[in-house]
Amino acid sequence: MGHKVHPIGFRLGILYPWQSKWFADKNYTELLHEDLSMRRLILKKLSDAAVSRVELERNANQVIVTIHTAKPGIVIGRGGQKVDELRTELEKMTGRRVRVNIIEIRQPELDAYLVARSVADQLERRVAFRRAMKQAVTRTMQRGARGVKVQVAGRLGGAEMSRRETEKDGRVPLHTLRADVDFGQAEAATTFGRIGVKAWIYRGDILPERRLSPEADAAIESPPVAPVAAAAVAAPAAAAAPVAVAEAPVAPPVVAEAPVKETPVVEAPVAEASVAKPPVAPTAETPAAATVDEAPAEAAVAEAPAEAPVAEAPETEAPVETPVPETPVESAEAPSATEREA
Repeated sequence: MGHKVHPIGFRLGILYPWQSKWFADKNYTELLHEDLSMRRLILKKLSDAAVSRVELERNANQVIVTIHTAKPGIVIGRGGQKVDELRTELEKMTGRRVRVNIIEIRQPELDAYLVARSVADQLERRVAFRRAMKQAVTRTMQRGARGVKVQVAGRLGGAEMSRRETEKDGRVPLHTLRADVDFGQAEAATTFGRIGVKAWIYRGDILPERRLSPEADAAIESPPVAPVAAAAVAAPAAAAAPVAVAEAPVAPPVVAEAPVKETPVVEAPVAEASVAKPPVAPTAETPAAATVDEAPAEAAVAEAPAEAPVAEAPETEAPVETPVPETPVESAEAPSATEREA
């Protein structure tokens, strides 16, 4: 606790590459000091060219120097004069052929070293440290940074006791490996002593490429063909049997439901009409009248079934009229008998 790991060294091999790319067995120490002296020379000669970092790559007999700068015109010089002078000095130092590449930094406000260097330059010009810090934070956030933190330490403002001041805006995740956090530090040489400047800039998240195991790569390159073909042949055979069994029981219920709906609608009224007609037809007393009555009854059935019972009403009234004349005949016979007895 209390100490912060270097953000770039913490993410080497995950998000950021190494700035020196070479391999050596015996003379490792010599080549390492050679890299340090080459970087020191480049930063000294190009101190006004806003050089952010220098990448070195070694081959068998060649050294490739890549310079990241915000002012490539100053590095190249008029007609490439400065680049030629720099190449000559590096070849004398290393004793090998040197090739120089220049890469321009499009947004210097998002480079941590350049932000720290600009604050240090303002402190050397006796600008108030708080004002220099706030301006640097504001410019960085306006360029699209997700978070920025600037810290100065030393005899700020000529004070007798050194102290540390910090200006921060946004968020700066120091322990998230996928976070793109750039870090830079610079020193300001003032009349009161040296003042150190540090800058952290959070530019968003970077998701590294997913690496697969050798077994997974081999499986992707040469997938097994035989098991897949056997499974494809077995799958249709297994799928066809259940489909045929499932279709057989579905058909009978559909056929059985259709006649159930038709029988109550058509057959029920026809059966009632046939039952009602036979009792009306058999009449022993007057066959001619029955035939006469049947004809309108059949016509009435065709028109409306309600007229059939109306024809039966006069047939019941006829037997009621026959007993009425019988009663006066019996009353006439009765006095004749009494008269005989008298």
